Amino acid sequence: MDHTTTSDIAKSGATPLRIFLVEDSAAVRNLMIDTLSEIPGVVFAGFAEGEGDALKKIDAEPFDVLILDIELKEGNGMSLLRTLAEAHKPLNSLKIIFSNNVSNAFRNAGAKYGVRFFFDKSSEFTQLRDLLAALGTGLPDH
Repeated sequence: MDHTTTSDIAKSGATPLRIFLVEDSAAVRNLMIDTLSEIPGVVFAGFAEGEGDALKKIDAEPFDVLILDIELKEGNGMSLLRTLAEAHKPLNSLKIIFSNNVSNAFRNAGAKYGVRFFFDKSSEFTQLRDLLAALGTGLPDH
């Protein structure tokens, strides 16, 4: 499988769209990384399986897009978003929830913490991929 790498993007002169993923399911995480890495202009800055791990890595690894699940083996996505908002981190990243928990309560809570997009893990992976493909083309907003 041919993946776009940071060096490929550097050669083209484009700035890569760096994604940080917080997902505890190895199967889902690997599928997302494999599939989304095929998008030109998209690279993975890193991933975390739980809230504590994410908090440590987010400070160390610069990224443009934070994609997170709500339910995690350790902690949860909403608590992570709250902690990031209280610490004013990361200020300029696009926050996306990709979860099976799609109730309005979670959508409203996510919006309170700066989530711009909310995708249902069971049925909206294509829409998530399409959004990242559009952002990866180097739109000025990214």
